Amino acid sequence: MPSGPPPAPPDALRATAVALLNLSGLGLGYLLLRRWIPAAACLAATVVLLLVALPADADGVPGTALVLYVVFLLLAAVHGWFAGLRTRLVWPGQRPVALVLGIALLAVPVGGALWYDSAQNEAVERALLARLDRADQPVSAAGRQDFATAKSGYRDALAVYRDLAVHHSGSRAAAQVPDRLKTYYTTVAAAYSHRDYCSAVEPLQFLRTVPDSMPKDQLGTLAHWPDDRLATSLYECGADGLAAGGTDWVTQFGDLLSTFPDSGQAAKVVPAVDAAEKKAAKAVSGKAPCTAVTRLHTLNTQIIQLSNGTSAQADKLTAVAGRADRSGDSGEYECGVKQYQDGDFEQAQQTMQQFITDNPHHKNLDRARKIVIGAEVAQTLPAAGKKLPTTASGGGIPVTVKNDSPDDITVLYTGPVTGSFTLKACGSCKAYSFASSLISGWEPCSDSGKNYPQRTISLPPGTTYFVHKPKNDSTATPGSDTAKLRYGYIYTECAYTTQSLGSGY
Repeated sequence: MPSGPPPAPPDALRATAVALLNLSGLGLGYLLLRRWIPAAACLAATVVLLLVALPADADGVPGTALVLYVVFLLLAAVHGWFAGLRTRLVWPGQRPVALVLGIALLAVPVGGALWYDSAQNEAVERALLARLDRADQPVSAAGRQDFATAKSGYRDALAVYRDLAVHHSGSRAAAQVPDRLKTYYTTVAAAYSHRDYCSAVEPLQFLRTVPDSMPKDQLGTLAHWPDDRLATSLYECGADGLAAGGTDWVTQFGDLLSTFPDSGQAAKVVPAVDAAEKKAAKAVSGKAPCTAVTRLHTLNTQIIQLSNGTSAQADKLTAVAGRADRSGDSGEYECGVKQYQDGDFEQAQQTMQQFITDNPHHKNLDRARKIVIGAEVAQTLPAAGKKLPTTASGGGIPVTVKNDSPDDITVLYTGPVTGSFTLKACGSCKAYSFASSLISGWEPCSDSGKNYPQRTISLPPGTTYFVHKPKNDSTATPGSDTAKLRYGYIYTECAYTTQSLGSGY
């Protein structure tokens, strides 16, 4: 007897049916040929693929596994075709039925692939939604921090929103991005809603850069949402700084005028600066005129800086700056008077000298010159500064001042009247030794053989304070005298020089 049934005549239709049945991945073609081991191998390969692929996730089936499985099925189909070419089927008896069954069972791998693709897409959608939620978390946390600390978190979240909108535009997560951006904008600009305008400036400036990276269709009206808020913040922050006497207001107003020159907020800059100048000018007549003068000169510098940085309203700002400078110059008089009354005679002298330089035609110029003299005298004789010098002049008591010094001297005096004059040096005079001034009966200006330079002035009765100092030597110690003048007397003042232990007049 033969070892097996004789081979069937070649039948391409039967071979094709076996190949198609093997493509189902279940090894059915081998089963109909009673080839159990290849059938088990096909089934095992399908089970392994299912274990690798399920449950479906966003990453899908590894490419290597999928390629190997497809190659395996193709090999099984080819091998099945050759095996079924001369081997009769166990069932069904009719070859067309087997062929139709093979074609129908191709729906198994095709349907499985379609189902898996749908499941993977759903997994991708869930992963993108989870990513969107994770991006929202730092935004919520950043809303409780200052902007400098939270800035990196805001940038990271924005990068996620952009990636979803650009690279996953059809996803459910991308559809939620516009709503998330609304929350993002209000969170970043939280300081504005709290009226913390200075803190709101930087976040709002940051929001104005968002359209550079986000698609415009995702932003909508948000693209210009920060503009008016930023303009308001720049103005309010600048106005607060201006009122407080700070310096940052120049930057705030400068940014406002350059960024939003036609805004209603920019139109309020000049009136705000003008009001600050008027307030400082009014304060010159108050209790702290020196502070007001410093404020006016500072305003002048700051307003010029602001006007140079922008062309918007530059002419109006320049006009306010000029008025601030003039008000400051004029206010130096009140400042010097206050310093004199407070006993700060050195500073009062410097301030009044500056006032004289800055205001050559001012109505108080003559008295300012008198105050300069009085302040200098009071630095040597503080009692001379108890009363503010007036512009009074003349008197009925003659006082002669002689110069027994080899130097030109300046004579300053203050009291009921204030003035100064210069005496030329005594050509035949020399400085006295310190010891000679201690000798009993010694008197300067007593040598009848010398022709002392002298000058006689008329003063009213009362106490007059004299200071003599060398005209060209600012290091020498001035001499001084306090004279109580009365009618019926003739008074003489003598200026001289001593040496050795110092110089005096």
